[in-house]
Amino acid sequence: MANQAYPFTTFNFLVQLTIDNASSLGLSSSLCSMEFSECDGLEMTMEPKTVREGGNNSQQIHLVGPVSYGNLTLKRGMTTNLDFWKWFSLATGNTRRGTKASGEILMRDGAKNNTVRFKLTDCLPLKIKAPALNAKDGILAIEEMQITYSSFTVELA
Repeated sequence: MANQAYPFTTFNFLVQLTIDNASSLGLSSSLCSMEFSECDGLEMTMEPKTVREGGNNSQQIHLVGPVSYGNLTLKRGMTTNLDFWKWFSLATGNTRRGTKASGEILMRDGAKNNTVRFKLTDCLPLKIKAPALNAKDGILAIEEMQITYSSFTVELA
């Protein structure tokens, strides 16, 4: 039988974010290189420009319009690595305002081999959320971060 293509699984992925000169900013060399419990928001949308030709009432012409990108939402169990919080403070503070990162999201197969790579450019933190603190639930502390990006590309790893 011919070579079959199996669909990728979505439960095994790795997120890597890096900032140029991170050590001079008091951050790890890699802002993060870890697995998250959830990663959502890899999307791009093109808004077509519709043109109506004079005298032709039966059809429209669609041209390529501007492309917009979603916001990436990352969720993970809170650890002692607070680089996300430090990056948010840097990017929104006065001294290093607008500190951008670049990122990669690697989808992996069951043997932990990389299958697909999403490359993100010009990442900025939008929102960071501390875990809900509730003594009666006794669940894992999950922190959440939203990141905006200028564009992304997809390639086979």
